Amino acid sequence: MKNIKLILLFLIVFQFNGNAQVKLDDFGRIILNTYLPENSSIHAEAKKALETKLNQITTINGMGGSAVNPRFIITAVLNVGTKDIIPGPPQLIAQNIDVTLFVGDAITNTVFSNTVLSIKGVGTNENKSLIDAIKNINPKNKEISTFLEEGKNKIISFYTTQCDFIIKDAETLSKQQKFDEAIYKLALVPEGCKECFFKISEVAGKLFQQKIDSDCKAKLAKAKLLWSGQQNQNKAEQVLDVISEISPNANCFNDASSFAKQISTKLKNDEKVRIELELKKYNDKIALEKQQINAYKEIAVEYAKNQPKIINYTNLIWR
Repeated sequence: MKNIKLILLFLIVFQFNGNAQVKLDDFGRIILNTYLPENSSIHAEAKKALETKLNQITTINGMGGSAVNPRFIITAVLNVGTKDIIPGPPQLIAQNIDVTLFVGDAITNTVFSNTVLSIKGVGTNENKSLIDAIKNINPKNKEISTFLEEGKNKIISFYTTQCDFIIKDAETLSKQQKFDEAIYKLALVPEGCKECFFKISEVAGKLFQQKIDSDCKAKLAKAKLLWSGQQNQNKAEQVLDVISEISPNANCFNDASSFAKQISTKLKNDEKVRIELELKKYNDKIALEKQQINAYKEIAVEYAKNQPKIINYTNLIWR
């Protein structure tokens, strides 16, 4: 039960921090990334209007957000049905257009759901007529809501069927000391996938503990190596900087804390006062961290921010 609470906090706490590219509160949610082909035949202005509309659709329906996971996308294909010229002045062009919306998996090139919307637009040229038609798409349309719900259910089904593989992959990464990547992959499992979400809770707790224990061991070794040379005020401050980065929940934390105190006893009185002041600041920081045990929750988002987009959308063939 303790570990289940841990992962719940791990995912929910992402709402408190973030940046423009990757937001903490996007972990634990199903997010659809808007994608339109680079070689789209429509004019750039109309393409931008369509991208904006797709973003509105996902945002209004609670599936918009930053690209923490570029795998699942929403895209659209436009087909002009009829085109009529309305005499002027000014002469206008009216178009009837079918917009096919798709939700799917960009990695497996699988369509999860689709729907066709019939829209109309009028403008002084074909491009403006198309933009007018796109603007007439209602993001709150019941057909759109049903279409998104179907896609959402398919994504949940994906995580349900792949859950054991996701856990195994994370455990393999942890054995390779790739803790950040392992935690990131577990953090992508949405809360809506309850069966898998609770399965990964215990694993996430264990991997986080392994990460901070490994980090503690490495930093304590580094601190001791620093102190094994010249033992003066400058070195003491460097050692304390290293030790201050150790999580208070790590298994070697008490050893690190004791080592920091030992340093103070070996210095001259004037230096000792300075180091004891630094040590007090360090202990105050640790006390604060114990109250805010969510420092590790940024692991996944920091990992995501530093990753290049590895999915090649150009191979998608959805019609």
